[in-house]
Amino acid sequence: MNIVLDTNVFISGIFFSGPPFEILKAWKNSRFQIVLTKQIFEEYKRVAEALTEEFPNIDILPILELLAIHCPLISADNFNLQVCDDPDDDKFIECASASSTKIIVSGDKHLLKLSGYQGITVLKPRQFVELYIK
Repeated sequence: MNIVLDTNVFISGIFFSGPPFEILKAWKNSRFQIVLTKQIFEEYKRVAEALTEEFPNIDILPILELLAIHCPLISADNFNLQVCDDPDDDKFIECASASSTKIIVSGDKHLLKLSGYQGITVLKPRQFVELYIK
């Protein structure tokens, strides 16, 4: 199974506990595949690097390297969707569309509002954990 992971879920999984951490742990154990675009990976990296200033004891390089090595990098260049109320969130819908991925995991209200668009389900982290991990 492939999923697209919103940046907030990815970052929360690295720096905090709870469902986002459980999602990253399950991914590391090959329970599913995270699909990325270059834009999404760059956003993950930028936000993670900014947070390391606040949490200097957390080394983000290993998880970023795992993503770079093990996650399919999808080109969504042919997609120019403008469907989210927050245009910055369109990249997650574009990634899902370009990769035929049917699940986005996000707590973002703009993405949650689009659940069902092109057959893509947007689940909150806790919902994803309950449905696919436990």
